[in-house]
Amino acid sequence: MEHIQEFLNEQLIQIVLSNSRKKEEVSKVKVRPLLFRGNLVFQAEEFKGKQAFHRNMGREETEKYLEDALRDTFRQMEVTSALGTMQVLVSKSGKQTIKAKINREQGRQPQKLTTLEHNRKKRYILEEGKPVLFLQDLGVMTGEGKIVRSKYDKFRQINRFLEFVEDILPKLPKDRKVRIIDFGCGKSYLTFAMYYYLKEIKGYEIQITGLDLKEEVILHCNSLAEKYGFDRLKFLCGDIASYEGAKETDMVVTLHACDTATDYALARAVRWNASVILSVPCCQHELNKQMENPLMEPAFQYGLIRERMAALYTDAIRAQILENHGYRTQILEFIDMEHTPKNILIRAVKEGKRAENGKELKDMMEFLHVDSTLAREIGIQ
Repeated sequence: MEHIQEFLNEQLIQIVLSNSRKKEEVSKVKVRPLLFRGNLVFQAEEFKGKQAFHRNMGREETEKYLEDALRDTFRQMEVTSALGTMQVLVSKSGKQTIKAKINREQGRQPQKLTTLEHNRKKRYILEEGKPVLFLQDLGVMTGEGKIVRSKYDKFRQINRFLEFVEDILPKLPKDRKVRIIDFGCGKSYLTFAMYYYLKEIKGYEIQITGLDLKEEVILHCNSLAEKYGFDRLKFLCGDIASYEGAKETDMVVTLHACDTATDYALARAVRWNASVILSVPCCQHELNKQMENPLMEPAFQYGLIRERMAALYTDAIRAQILENHGYRTQILEFIDMEHTPKNILIRAVKEGKRAENGKELKDMMEFLHVDSTLAREIGIQ
């Protein structure tokens, strides 16, 4: 703990806890420093199954957290810092082997918090200070590349989405054109960001098609694509449920497609055998109208609670159905809940091996007395 205390400052890069004794509870933890409302905190990212959970802690709380983690859960810890490195290995009997290399001279020159904030900014995929035309048109960025203060949340949301795209790049082909369809594209600021990132930054050969019901929105988006010179990006007016414009695709994106429109988009993606699905659901009403169970009535009688439970059940069922069809599926936090309650992203990657979850899934749906559009569209094995 004396060594750990030396590393818990603004010069820390990352702490990784691994080799868990309780993999069913938490498989790995990453701890990094960040500025939160002007103060230095340490954020622990806990990986539990297919989900990641975050918690921010002060220095003393982080010390206790790491001490408990090494004693009760993890057998390995790796620390990386501007001050040096440390590795801790814990045997089955609890004996610790510690290898630490600390640069004392560097430690006499502590890094300023403002420098840490600067380093965090540099990690954005679309960097502040580099003008991007479509961000200027959105009012997010000035002509000099500065982020408009009132639009900073939008800037973070765009970069957060691009981080999800970055994670799935190994699943996209590099030797041919990547075909992407964005269902319910709306004003398409994330579609433009995805095109800019894949084509202009990463150099992929791509073809992105955006689909939406609003004709005026489609006309506007096409005019913007032409203005930016995005010649491999086109927008069409149409309904997700009846769209027949493609026989196969590599990635399907559906951002805030309302209610069962998300289900139709996911069903299309599965039928096309899409390698990647990124979906941010919106307005999940279907299960809310159906849910019925005497045991759950004490909770269901409160409209707000019922609505939120229905939304969570809806996305959990969608994720499990995708697992059932051979997709490794994660439910991830898109952006902080304080900015919007619609903060869940479903990320599904085609792995080929179907999850044997059909009976349990059907039992849960029967318990809730619900049916799902996605289940009706592609079935449950």
